[in-house]
Amino acid sequence: MSLAAVSSTLWRERELLELLLFKLEEEQLVLASARSRWLARATKEVEMVLEEVRRAELLRAVQVDAAAAELGLPAGPSLRELAEASEEPWRSLLLEHRQAFLTATAEIQAMAESNRELLATGFRATREALLSLGDNAETYTAAGAPVTVGRYSRLFNEAV
Repeated sequence: MSLAAVSSTLWRERELLELLLFKLEEEQLVLASARSRWLARATKEVEMVLEEVRRAELLRAVQVDAAAAELGLPAGPSLRELAEASEEPWRSLLLEHRQAFLTATAEIQAMAESNRELLATGFRATREALLSLGDNAETYTAAGAPVTVGRYSRLFNEAV
């Protein structure tokens, strides 16, 4: 029956959402430690998991449409609609999947928001540090003696 395939795919999606939450938490730890060396890698891993989630969602949509046709529902039903049209034990199982998705989504949204705030804070700190250099910044000569210089060109890495 198609509901077995739907449930199997929903389990896979739940695993992927759990992995996404883990990767977002890793990214948050990198951001919080202010060690930007691993930030690109952490972000890449989040993007890779998101791509897997998208693939699983596409597969689920196809399987849900097939199950909906078997149950006499129009194409594209929600998980709740599919559950309500199903008999036990599928009804309970699909409703459990739905609740797990709602919980995981809320956790992922909160973690993503927290990461955005950490990124914004880091950006502001970097910007303020660069602005504090001003036009008459104090620096050092090759011999180590302090010197105040006027306008000069600065090079900096925008990736930081």
